Amino acid sequence: VQLQASGGGLVQAGGSLRLSCVASGSIFSINYMRWYRQAPGKQRKLVAGITSGGRTNYADSVKGRFTISRDSAENTMYLQMNSLKPDDTAVYYCNALIAMQAMAVLSDYWGQGTQVTVSS
Repeated sequence: VQLQASGGGLVQAGGSLRLSCVASGSIFSINYMRWYRQAPGKQRKLVAGITSGGRTNYADSVKGRFTISRDSAENTMYLQMNSLKPDDTAVYYCNALIAMQAMAVLSDYWGQGTQVTVSS
């Protein structure tokens, strides 16, 4: 199983980006999917999460600006980021709890990260 994140880039403050994360490989089901970010010299932090049923949660710092969604048929998760600020600059990682077969234990997988840079 692999997670591939994409969509990062350089944007001016106030701009928007849309991140994507595609899961591939031997997948039976995907439970919880999340976006994390890590700024230079700081710990990795949760940005947003979405359950298989579509329930979402967000870090306070991104509420009202970011929207997480998923396409379960395509094993894909998105993060729409609007009104970006320089403080949003970080490497963004996707994470998912995945079962490779029915009744299997969920395993934790991470994508490789995509850089988001917001200039002031």
